[in-house]
Amino acid sequence: MHSLKDEIEFFFSGRGMPYEKVSIMVAIVVTVFLGLLLGNNFAKNANVTVIDLDNSKYSHEIIDEMSASPFIKIKAVLNMPTDPKALFYRDQNVAVVYLPKDFEKNRYSQSAGSIGVFYDNTNSAQTADLKGALNKIIAIENQKSMIENSVTVAAAGAGLSLNDRELFNPVNSNSNGEVLGFLFFFSSMFFVFATIGMVPRLRLEKKLGEELIHGNPFSMILRLLPYSGCFIVSLFVGMVILRIFGDMTLAGNLFVFLLSLFFYVPALGIISLLFGWTSANPGVAASRMILFIPAGFILGGPTGPIPVLSEWVRIFSHVFPLTWEYHFTRDILTRGASLMDCSKEFGALMLYLGVVALVFCFCFYRARVAFIKKKSSEKLLLTEGE
Repeated sequence: MHSLKDEIEFFFSGRGMPYEKVSIMVAIVVTVFLGLLLGNNFAKNANVTVIDLDNSKYSHEIIDEMSASPFIKIKAVLNMPTDPKALFYRDQNVAVVYLPKDFEKNRYSQSAGSIGVFYDNTNSAQTADLKGALNKIIAIENQKSMIENSVTVAAAGAGLSLNDRELFNPVNSNSNGEVLGFLFFFSSMFFVFATIGMVPRLRLEKKLGEELIHGNPFSMILRLLPYSGCFIVSLFVGMVILRIFGDMTLAGNLFVFLLSLFFYVPALGIISLLFGWTSANPGVAASRMILFIPAGFILGGPTGPIPVLSEWVRIFSHVFPLTWEYHFTRDILTRGASLMDCSKEFGALMLYLGVVALVFCFCFYRARVAFIKKKSSEKLLLTEGE
């Protein structure tokens, strides 16, 4: 009983992880927050772009039928030949449907016709409902054709058919999906564990005051440099292993991907410092990792298809830094996007890093003012005491 009493006193002392708060917080986040964010149980309104080279009445009818499906949202209709791969960057589309020239002519002349479909297979789960919807539309069209022409399937030729092609990860390799996702998740998590307790550690070592008076926000950020170097090197070691001993796709430029890390890692490090700033000790700070790393992992794409998420959730997910790097991983490594293809995303990430840096500067100078006031008060009390 003495041991239990001693442990209870430590439990509520604030010197360790505040488990009484963390346990409740985890339960609330999982049941309420994630229940709201992951409310859809199927890929509703998956973005599809149609390349309509026939531009006929019948091709428009097919497009309208696709748009009427709850699983399909027609994002754009193009009437010119376009490289389908470019339409998948930034997760713009889940599939690209290709309606060839003479599409209407083949339909009414009872000739065999085909619809081409390119699927984004970076996550195979996101295309399952979409494939079912397209196959259903084709089946209905073939039935309508037989009824209208009063012919059998054999007399009507092959009818309409889907010629599909799965891009980027055709063999559903785990090296391009779950394993790569976990590599970034666990690497980011332990990077945060190493840096989130930096400010509380400096406070306990009586060095934070000197840093606030004689230093600046940039000098604090520079302390992240050795951790950042190890983080980036470890990521590349992991990717080399997946490339040599696994079957990870490397379609893009590694230097472009490295550039994305030069923005992502500082952003993650600064957010880590911000979340740990007010903690009493590094142990308490480490428990706050759960507030911003797991959410990026869940909403970034490696755990499930992006189309399952509502549109507002996809936008909100960019609050979490890990989400950004998952987008770059899919675009650059898997889809082969160039620097210009990712220019919009790079610009947005730079703005994100700028906002995070401004918030950190504000917290730093506010802490400096508070520290100076505290020292002035102590000196005044010491003078009055003398």
